[in-house]
Amino acid sequence: MVDPADAIEKARAAVTERAELPGMSLMEHLDELRKRIVHSAIYLACGFGIAWVFHNRIVELFQAPLIHIGKTLMFTHPMDALNLYLQASLVAGAILASPFILYQVWLFIAPGLYQRERRFVIPFMTATVGLFLSGAAFGYFWVLPAAIKILVVDFGHNFTPMISIEDYTSFFLSVILGLGISFELPILIFFLALFGIVSPKFLWKNIRYAILAVFIVAAIITPSPDPWTMCIYAIPMLGLYFIGIVVAWRVHPSHKRKKEEAAV
Repeated sequence: MVDPADAIEKARAAVTERAELPGMSLMEHLDELRKRIVHSAIYLACGFGIAWVFHNRIVELFQAPLIHIGKTLMFTHPMDALNLYLQASLVAGAILASPFILYQVWLFIAPGLYQRERRFVIPFMTATVGLFLSGAAFGYFWVLPAAIKILVVDFGHNFTPMISIEDYTSFFLSVILGLGISFELPILIFFLALFGIVSPKFLWKNIRYAILAVFIVAAIITPSPDPWTMCIYAIPMLGLYFIGIVVAWRVHPSHKRKKEEAAV
C-alpha cells in the first residue's frame, strides 16, 4: 500500500524539479541560439588558425595513404592546392575546437533539462569527442588504406591512376567524417532514451532491424565485395548499438522510477 506521506513528498519533489526549468520566450530562445552559434564560430576560427600553422604537416597526413602505395595527388585547377590546405586546416580545426563547440551545444539544451540530468555534461562531452575520434581513427588507419589498396592497386593495376585533389578530398572526408559520425550512435540513443522517445525494450525488440541497417551501411562503405571485410566494419557498429542499449537502460525514465521505488 502506498504511504500518503511518501506520495505527497514525491509530488512536492516533482513540482520543485519542474520549477528548476526556467521559462523562456521564443525571442529568448532565438537570442540564446544566436549567442551559442557566435561562440561556436569563434572557437572554430581559433581552431582553424591553430591548424593553419601546421597545414603542411596536416596535408602530409592527409596524403599518407596514397604515398604509402607510391601515388601522389594531381590538381586540375590553380585553386585546388590552396583549397586542399584550407579544407584540411578547417577539418583539423573543427576537431580541435569540438570540445568547446559541444559545450556550447550543451549550454543551449541545458535549460530544458532537470538538475539531475545536467550532471551528464562531462560524460557527454568526453564520450562524444572520444567516439568521433575513434570512428575517424578507424577510418584513417583501417578503412581508408584498405579502400585505396583495393580500388587503386588491385582493381586499377591495369590502368594509370590520375587522382585529383578534389576527388580524393571528397573520398577522404566521406570515409573519415562518415565513420566518425556513425560512431556517435550511443550518444544519439542516450538522448532518445533520456527524453523517453525510445526504451531499452524497444531497442532490444528491434535488434534484427538494427543489425540489417548496420550491415547495409557496412556494405556501402566497404571497398571490397568480400563479406569478411564487411563484417570487420559491421562488428564495431554492432558493438556500439549494444552499448547504446546499456546506456538507454541507465538513463530511461522507467529505470529511474524503479530505482526510486526500490529506495522507498
